[in-house]
Amino acid sequence: MRRANTATQPTDVERLALHEAYRHKITVNPSLTRQLVSYQSNRARPFYRWFKYKEGFSAALVEYMLGEFAPKPGRLLDPFGGAGAALFASRDLGWDATGIELLPVGIFVIEARQAVERVSRQAFRAAVDRFAASDWKRHSDPELGFRHLTITRDAFADATEREITSYRTYVRDEMNVPDLRLLFEAACFAVLESVSFTRKDGQYLRWDERSRRDLKGKPFNKGPIPGFSQAVMAQLRTMLADMHASDLFGRPGGAERGQIETHQGSCLTMLTEFQPASFDMVVTSPPYCNRYDYTRTYALELAYLGVGQSRLKELRQALLSCTVENRAKVDELRTHHAGTGNLDLFERALVAFEEQEALQEVLARLEEHSREGRLNNTNVPRMVRNYFLESAIVIFELARLLRPGGRVVMVNDNVQYAGDEVPVDLILCDLAARAGMMTEHIWTLGRGKGNSSQQMGAHGRNELRKCAYVWRSLH
Repeated sequence: MRRANTATQPTDVERLALHEAYRHKITVNPSLTRQLVSYQSNRARPFYRWFKYKEGFSAALVEYMLGEFAPKPGRLLDPFGGAGAALFASRDLGWDATGIELLPVGIFVIEARQAVERVSRQAFRAAVDRFAASDWKRHSDPELGFRHLTITRDAFADATEREITSYRTYVRDEMNVPDLRLLFEAACFAVLESVSFTRKDGQYLRWDERSRRDLKGKPFNKGPIPGFSQAVMAQLRTMLADMHASDLFGRPGGAERGQIETHQGSCLTMLTEFQPASFDMVVTSPPYCNRYDYTRTYALELAYLGVGQSRLKELRQALLSCTVENRAKVDELRTHHAGTGNLDLFERALVAFEEQEALQEVLARLEEHSREGRLNNTNVPRMVRNYFLESAIVIFELARLLRPGGRVVMVNDNVQYAGDEVPVDLILCDLAARAGMMTEHIWTLGRGKGNSSQQMGAHGRNELRKCAYVWRSLH
């Protein structure tokens, strides 16, 4: 490995000291390309390409990490399961995989992927052919109309919304096999963004100028918007082709498949339910400390799954604190850990958080920026504080759950506010050390991530590290 470019280094005392302590661990891994680390390489993969989960990582990255560190299958955990890339990639290599995911979006995608294995390609082809030959638009049950959230209102053209209702009516009335029904629902779910006036864009949904919404700012046109009939038929054909590909090519290396177990909820509380030393490997990518609100970017899909306004707010608050709307969870988490007999772990994680000097320096600087009006939202310091406090709890739980010599592979990015870099990688690695894990690698991409155009204008270009960290249990 070659050493990472360290031209941009912390400017304050504690961050500089932390950087010096971990400098020898920071290396550029030429194997880690932006495509490999991000969701991009899933686009051409059967099954993974069904739903564009931009915040996930690639199946190829999971395969690479398992090949590097754990060629012998064992038990794997992903506490931020997303759409299941780590679960399915490891399962196909013979691992038993357990995932925890808060949002119903990811759980639905995982369940649809599992349904494929219970449906024959011939049965699915026959169902697709029947649908294509039917007059499915004739019937429409208003009870199956799209139940919008406030932030999804007017997302579709009227004709598109009518066709979605007719399609769901057809699926309910004509699909008697539950797994077939689930796959047809998944096809509709997968095309919602493409047939809407919206596009996922970081912290929010970006709205096309053709929508009926009263939009402000620079006009945006997302390009051609396909009709629903065209889009859903293309998606069904893609799903059929992927089922055919799986028959032709089988599993990587001919491995016997492992089992997948999923749990819906927050890993901040659910990790306490697992027995100590019960996993050989953790491969995960938590939400980044970047203000992205997944309950907004996936609002169309959440509405489709029946999530209402009050439930949406509950999900937003239950997220690992990565938005400026997240309130502190420390009291409820203390109560939860006390009730499960894990209060000592919670208190040790809290002490580690409070004693991490570079983090406390970051928080002090952010408070200063806030007082002097340099932040565009005064809740950023609170968000960053809660993010690392909750991350400390997760890290201490992962250390408890790893078997001796087990490893955590975590993908995350550094962030910047008011020109001040937050060294997320180094802070989390130090918290891992306090939890009893050794940092083996802080692998960076050859090219980092630029700061936002807004911050670039005010503070100049500052390349931030995109990293995968590898921690090994010392217990």
